[in-house]
Amino acid sequence: MKKLFIATLGAAALALSLPAADVLATVNGKPITKQTVQQMLNSMGAQTTYDALPEDVKKRVLDQVIEQQLLEEKAIESGIEKDPEYLDALEKLKRKLALDVWMKKQLDTITVSDAEAKKGYEEHKSAFMRPETVHARHILVKTEEEAKKIIDTLKKSPKQKLKEKFEELAKAKSTGPSASRGGDLGSFTREQMVKPFSDAAFALEAGEFTKKPVKTQFGYHVIYVEEKKPAQTVPFAQVKERIKENLKMEKFKQKVQAIAKELRAKAKIKINQ
Repeated sequence: MKKLFIATLGAAALALSLPAADVLATVNGKPITKQTVQQMLNSMGAQTTYDALPEDVKKRVLDQVIEQQLLEEKAIESGIEKDPEYLDALEKLKRKLALDVWMKKQLDTITVSDAEAKKGYEEHKSAFMRPETVHARHILVKTEEEAKKIIDTLKKSPKQKLKEKFEELAKAKSTGPSASRGGDLGSFTREQMVKPFSDAAFALEAGEFTKKPVKTQFGYHVIYVEEKKPAQTVPFAQVKERIKENLKMEKFKQKVQAIAKELRAKAKIKINQ
C-alpha cells in the first residue's frame, strides 16, 4: 500500500511538472502525455505527428494508449513480475539492451576526418559520377505522315515561340500520356528510354527539335530538348557527410570484429557436433 501511495504521488508530481497541453489524460493518477502517444505512433511506423492527426483519429489513438496502460497495470497487479517466464524474458531483454548500449558507445568513439573522407572520395570518384541527361518533350502520333506535318508546322514557328508552339501541339495531337503536360518527359539518361528515342534526343542541343520522325515500337515521335546536362562528378562537398558516415560504419564493423576475435581467442568454446 505504501509503495502504491508513493508511486501515485510520483505520478502526480510528474503531471504537475508537465505543461497542461502535454498531458492528454490520466489513468489511475498516472499521466499519459503527447510524448508517450507519439512514441507509440513511431513504433507503429507512422510518418506523422499526433498533432497532425484528425480529431477522430486522435481519440482512437489515445483510447489505444489508455487501454494499453490499463492492461499493463493489470499484468503487474497479477504478480507477473515473479513469473519464471517473465524473469527469463527480462534477463534476455537486459542482455540485448546492454549489447545495444555498448555497441552505440563503441560507435560514438569512432571519428572520421575530412581528410579521410576526401581520400575515399578520390579513390572511388567513378562512384560519384552523374550521367549525361536531357530534359525533353515529345509528341507521339500513329503515322509518319502526322509526324512530318507537325515538324513542318514547328519549322515555321519563330525560335522564341518554338517551345510554346511545341507544348500547344503536344496537348492537341500527342497520343502519349504526357500530352496534358505539353509532352514533358522530365530529365532522363540514355538508358531510361528506348534506343532510337535516346539516340535522337541526345543528338539534339537545347532548344532544338528532331527534323525527321523518330520511329519506336510506340509510334512516331517528334522530340524537343529543353535542357542538356553533360556527365559530371558530384562535388565532394555534396557527398562529404555521406562518405564520412559510410567510413565510420566500416571502422565500427572492423573494430567490433577485432574485439570479437580477441574474445573468441580467450574464451573456452565447445561446439557439440
